[in-house]
Amino acid sequence: MRRKVYNELLLWKEKYSNKEALLIDGARRVGKSWIVEEFAKNEYDTYILIDFANTTKAIKQLFIDYAGNLDAFFMNLMLETGVKLYPGKSLVVFDEIQNFPPAREAIKYLVKDGRFHYIETGSLMSINANVKGINIPSEEHRIDMYPMDFEEFLWAIGDEMMMDYTRDCYANRKPLGQQLHRKMMEYFRLYMIVGGMPQAVEAWITTKDFDEVDRVKRNILALYRNDISKYARGQEAKVTKIFETLPSQLQRHEKKFKLVSIEKGTKARNVETAFFWLEESRVVNTSFAATEPNIGLEMRTNESSRKLFMADTGLLISHAFSEAKIQAEQLYRKLMKDKLEINKGMLVENIVAQMLRATGHKLYFFSSNSRTDASNRMEIDFLIPKAVVSTRHNIHPIEVKSTTRYTLTSLSKFREKYAEWVAEPIVVHYADLSMNDGILFLPIYMVEML
Repeated sequence: MRRKVYNELLLWKEKYSNKEALLIDGARRVGKSWIVEEFAKNEYDTYILIDFANTTKAIKQLFIDYAGNLDAFFMNLMLETGVKLYPGKSLVVFDEIQNFPPAREAIKYLVKDGRFHYIETGSLMSINANVKGINIPSEEHRIDMYPMDFEEFLWAIGDEMMMDYTRDCYANRKPLGQQLHRKMMEYFRLYMIVGGMPQAVEAWITTKDFDEVDRVKRNILALYRNDISKYARGQEAKVTKIFETLPSQLQRHEKKFKLVSIEKGTKARNVETAFFWLEESRVVNTSFAATEPNIGLEMRTNESSRKLFMADTGLLISHAFSEAKIQAEQLYRKLMKDKLEINKGMLVENIVAQMLRATGHKLYFFSSNSRTDASNRMEIDFLIPKAVVSTRHNIHPIEVKSTTRYTLTSLSKFREKYAEWVAEPIVVHYADLSMNDGILFLPIYMVEML
């Protein structure tokens, strides 16, 4: 499958590979191992891939026995793997490196040696258990990898052209037109349902069977649950509770995470580690409340007020509809036709969060709930900075609408109160692109262009 991250790997090889290893961080099953091996096959004469989830004890021991003798290390590594390495033409891949911290610590010396290039892949990279007792190398060029975005999904199902035309329409602020818009919405609903996990996408391409797609996604969710029990040491109960209540939290109209759902009387300071674990595993995307909608949102947050979104909306659907007797084929067909009586806002806001994160945006929202002043009660789903910072008008407020009938009460209040800070307001909806009263009404499939 074609992935955009491949271009980032090429950039690293061209500019940084002689002085830094590449670290690819991402959720389990997001496609890290596959894309790295494709890159190794295409861009190097030879490569060695060491999967620390199931490699031999003999290979692990090399990092201990020959830490100070790289000539012996490489000779024995080649003998153990049966692969000859060539200076400047070979790549060594450390897959799931969080499972063996000594290999990560060795990166400093391997890069300095300069004979070969190195790529590390992993998740939970900053969890204490995975870095305890080692010096984290500064010689790492780090990139994040996310589930397949909408354009990658279109490539996978065989459409190489629609997104190019859509991008042109976005740039020129013109609608696609009824026929093409309808086609894009059909594609997008399919993407939202299948999700962006490569195994699920592959299952759809090869079988066109929603039951099989759902089976794959449930296996991934089972893997995540196993990771929680295995790696969330001392936090298993809290992490599990947060993870299992995510769909019900998102189903609520007010989507800020309620600590009472974990346990009555829970204090924010007592669950920060659990929230961090889920964020670091890339299972969730976290959105923090901004205290004011001005440039430098990261400095203007209330970290005790947050929303948690599933990192992949396809996984969220399988997570939410977990009843054993529900047939995925029937459920998914109803979702495709928009005939299922659920709070669609749960799915729509989640996938907008997913798309914004994939394009590099951090997630922030704005909430004001004055009990005495109605003009100061408002909720803005997302805030993103303008691409080019100016002295005023730097923040785009984004409202997400999942129905055809809606009001813009909060957005109007927000524009009035924070006029000097507000850049072009954006309403994400299911209709075609339009402009009205200085507001960009954006079809949901264009979000990744923001």
